[in-house]
Amino acid sequence: MEAYSDFARVYDIFMDNVEYEKWAEYLIGSLKEYGIEDGIVLELGCGTGVMTELLAESGYDMIGVDNSEEMLGEAMEKRAESGHEILYLEQDMREFELYGTVRAVVSVCDCMNYITEEKDLLTVFKLVNNYLDPDGIFIFDMNTPYKYREMLGNTTIAENREEGSFIWENEFDEETGINVYDLTLFLPREDGLYERDEEIHYQKAYDPEKVRELLEKAGLIPLAVYDAYTREVPKPDSGRLTFVAREHGKEIPSDKK
Repeated sequence: MEAYSDFARVYDIFMDNVEYEKWAEYLIGSLKEYGIEDGIVLELGCGTGVMTELLAESGYDMIGVDNSEEMLGEAMEKRAESGHEILYLEQDMREFELYGTVRAVVSVCDCMNYITEEKDLLTVFKLVNNYLDPDGIFIFDMNTPYKYREMLGNTTIAENREEGSFIWENEFDEETGINVYDLTLFLPREDGLYERDEEIHYQKAYDPEKVRELLEKAGLIPLAVYDAYTREVPKPDSGRLTFVAREHGKEIPSDKK
């Protein structure tokens, strides 16, 4: 089933525990550290546009890419309210296309874990490298194998709210590294009854060294790996990591110098 279809309507409600503003502050600080204080920034897997809007508010010219029409619909509603000139593109991360290069690429909320084949993750990294300006920066987060194995694997999470309810069942396969999210939604209808919908999501656990290897194969330079949205070294029980990589420094054509 297509991920983030009906769930898009209530995604922001059920994700209100995500510290988007804190993460945005971290991303902005990191970008400025590398001299990127303005210009075009691409967000891969932008979802409902929460982070895209925060970065646009900070002065970046934002492009958001996501393959869910419903999630982008929510993002464009935010754009209409904020007035930010954000370009949203409905594209698969594995084959996204831009009109030109960007100063930085960011991706949050474990979007990269949705790429369940190493060859496809390598393709994404190569595309990032292709569309980055010389010495451009790539910042993204990923859930760790520890999180899938010890924190999510074979657990059930349920939540009931006025806006709807969900049951989120997890099943982690140690051999394949695939975590299956079976998400059942109960969303209220105008007649007072509830509509039941089901979505199945797949994510893959990647060892940090494998991520580093794939970044290098794609021509990117891994700069750092942190315990998520901190400057601390990863811990054995880190549930999420933040990766920072840099474009290798491709030559600029003489007619563009």
